[in-house]
Amino acid sequence: MTMQLYPAIDLRAGNCVRLHQGDYAQETVYGSDPAAMASHWIDQGATWLHVVDLDGARAGHPVQAAAVRAIVEAAGAVPVQVGGGLREVEHIRAMLDLGVRRVILGTRALRDPAWTEQVVRDHPGRVVLGLDARDGLVAVQGWLETDTVTVAEVLARMVDWPLAAIVFTDISRDGTLRGCNVEATAQVARGATMEVIASGGIGSLEDILAVARAGLPGCIVGRALYDGRVDLYQALEAVRKTTS
Repeated sequence: MTMQLYPAIDLRAGNCVRLHQGDYAQETVYGSDPAAMASHWIDQGATWLHVVDLDGARAGHPVQAAAVRAIVEAAGAVPVQVGGGLREVEHIRAMLDLGVRRVILGTRALRDPAWTEQVVRDHPGRVVLGLDARDGLVAVQGWLETDTVTVAEVLARMVDWPLAAIVFTDISRDGTLRGCNVEATAQVARGATMEVIASGGIGSLEDILAVARAGLPGCIVGRALYDGRVDLYQALEAVRKTTS
């Protein structure tokens, strides 16, 4: 099966941005029209979009709903997954009502497993767990805090939940362009019962192909696309050849 590539659209103050290692003080703005950015990646061949409300992740509730709506409308038939600040049932319902295909849960999912399990069972196949880690420990609150829970402990809790997928990010790599931590991601995949999508640090086509060769089903690409280090169309073609 061909690995899926997810162009990342990170939203802050209505702009498309990228942060260095989740640091809000190290922000680069790449555009002021999220819908146009969505259309750009779709024109390049994207068949999924990965959207993060950075303001929402920090505030604990969705902030960029208007931008998300514009992205979903621009995307048309291309599915969109959205995370950032989704910590109440009404937040999740609001995103799904906008036409978002999958919601990504992070902080509350990791701190309130009972609540999360109910949400996942109420929306089977529509919830993705955002599992962000630093040195094997889970990071929460928009990466502003590192919890004492290990990745292995989280996977053990969720072994029979009908999650759509897990997005795993080694945040020591995110925004650095030093390559994804393929080994750590593959280890998570071996301990999981659902798809594990690689995220964080992709800086070149070779980094993407390393993820594909590891047999992982998906990879999120952010800054490398915006900086022109990776051409999405060429990357999709190369992945198809590698995994066919």
